Amino acid sequence: MAQLVRRLNHRGKKGDTIRIPTPARGATSAKAAETQVTLIQHGTDAGIVISIDQHQEYSRLIEDFADVQALESLRRFYTDDAGYAVARKVDTDLILKMWDSSGGNASSNYTAATNVIEDAATLPTTTRTGDGTVITGASAIGAYAAIGDPGIRVFNRVLDESDVPMANRYMVVHPETKEDLLGIARFTEEAFVGERGPGNTVRNGLVGDIYGIEVYVSNQLPGVDSAGGDNDAVSGLLFHSDATVLVEQLGMRSQTQYKQEYLADLFTVDMIYGLENLRDASIVPFALPR
Repeated sequence: MAQLVRRLNHRGKKGDTIRIPTPARGATSAKAAETQVTLIQHGTDAGIVISIDQHQEYSRLIEDFADVQALESLRRFYTDDAGYAVARKVDTDLILKMWDSSGGNASSNYTAATNVIEDAATLPTTTRTGDGTVITGASAIGAYAAIGDPGIRVFNRVLDESDVPMANRYMVVHPETKEDLLGIARFTEEAFVGERGPGNTVRNGLVGDIYGIEVYVSNQLPGVDSAGGDNDAVSGLLFHSDATVLVEQLGMRSQTQYKQEYLADLFTVDMIYGLENLRDASIVPFALPR
């Protein structure tokens, strides 16, 4: 997710907040001969404030006994595992931030242990289901529609109607949704994707693309409960890269310190960052039945 949104490099700089101006679009005026131009008044918008309030760390003690006897690959595993753990946390935070767009309150009702948004009533008012219809309140999840070609076209239309640029649109789906997408001809067949051999996006790491939108799969997408339900839907997101911003004040930092009292190395990786939605209209959240 971090590679799909706007990133601001704030490394080495002081402060715990960043303010991004969000001026309203202006309009033209007809020019009359020998008259002054019509000035566009500055708005009163206060901008968007991004709090840099996330400090995540991963720490392990590597005992001398293990360090002496273990292969060097043990340290490499810890380094890789630390990067993976921090990246998963950033991904989850970005996903939940998008689910807080347009009146949503998903992050406050999110249970990390089960990776579930506990109440469908807390979803954004713009949440749609697989056929493109808007989900209202805590609608029965059993009535949600599976992902389909008409629904994807509706998701696209929603962004089009908000003047969202065509370039840099991304769809992130749950593995269960990926399974459904692979059954849609426009997503896989050469006649639609226009690629041959090893260049085919279905086989080179990127899940695929549809209508010019790159599609990624993520296990960090949470499940969704209906009111009193039991994780009976999966979530997904279609968005533009400028919809959400990730501010990195301290990138992933790796440190090792010898702790004599433990006769071990203390290995720590940490990261300081903040994130915020810039344009709610550039996010189309959707929920699909399992």
